[in-house]
Amino acid sequence: MHQHPELAFREHQTSSLVAEELTRLGFEVATGVGGTGVSGLLRGKSPSPLIMLRFDMDALPIQEETGAEYASRNPGVMHACGHDAHTAIGISTARLLARHRDEFDASFLLVFQPAEEIGQGAMAMLNDGVFDGQKPDYALGVHVWNSLPSGTFVINPGALMAGSGTFEIKITGKGGHAALPHQAIDPIAAGARIVTALQSIAAQNVNPLEAAVVGVTMFHAGTASNIIPEQAELQGTIRFFSRDMWTLLCERLTRITLDTASASGCRVELKLLESTPPLINDAFAANAAQTALKEILPDAKLLTDYRTMGSEDMAYFLEQVPGVFIFVGSGGAGNHSAYPHHHPCFDIDENVLASASALLLQTAYELQHTAATEKAP
Repeated sequence: MHQHPELAFREHQTSSLVAEELTRLGFEVATGVGGTGVSGLLRGKSPSPLIMLRFDMDALPIQEETGAEYASRNPGVMHACGHDAHTAIGISTARLLARHRDEFDASFLLVFQPAEEIGQGAMAMLNDGVFDGQKPDYALGVHVWNSLPSGTFVINPGALMAGSGTFEIKITGKGGHAALPHQAIDPIAAGARIVTALQSIAAQNVNPLEAAVVGVTMFHAGTASNIIPEQAELQGTIRFFSRDMWTLLCERLTRITLDTASASGCRVELKLLESTPPLINDAFAANAAQTALKEILPDAKLLTDYRTMGSEDMAYFLEQVPGVFIFVGSGGAGNHSAYPHHHPCFDIDENVLASASALLLQTAYELQHTAATEKAP
């Protein structure tokens, strides 16, 4: 899979491979879910609890520079975030579940998702009815994580990954000659004031013990050194850990943008778009995963209070189904596993793949065991 990466909503070869293997293992398979997604239902001894396991499949538009013998053969496309590893974990987990299906008083829905990198795959699958047959009782997922060494696992109750949003600001002034600024209205100057003011939002409006980001990442204006342009455009990102925080940040950004542009004599157009909600782990499911880790890997390092401002559209599934998303440390001392995600030399310590599959399987066991205990008279 690493040699044949595919971009968002183009995971045709990957999804075909997944569907073929799930079918061979006896899963009830649906293809083309949300475009190129695949789901597989494995019926155990009981239809409930239904436990969902989600794995993403897409790659990134990056030219690989690892020099590995298994490097990407698709120019300009690379698995630089580990989604090939997630797919491999998913297939391995499917094989284990098929082999031990009679040992589970539960059923399993495996979801192989497209287009995580653009934040659209999960919602596409939900809109296409991936839960129409039966809504899962729990949802599980993993992400290899090079920021942490192999042997380390992050299993947080509560917030794990930030929600994300974007903003676009178009400032319109009055163009003119740079030698006659009094005859023009400079949108660059207005944009610079807006950029400076936006930097204060998180510092002055967010509790220092919480976390939020409002960052301008693009500023486009002008065509020549002696021309004051008519327009300037800004774009940026917003990161947050709650809906209330998203609302607050948007309100402050809107007010600052409108007031600053008005004070500069410019008109402004503002677009705000929430891309992904915060990823919130259910406390009960997180506890089950922590118990599972201690059972199968008692010497592993467990982190329970870890957050990242990165975003993940697994959050959409966890808004509808209680569950847990686990970081599996995959950074190592050798090869390219010390490089961060989205780097052209990114690679992982593949020794963690088996541990990830085993952890998912044991977590599922803990969840179905607890569910069975709660149903007992």
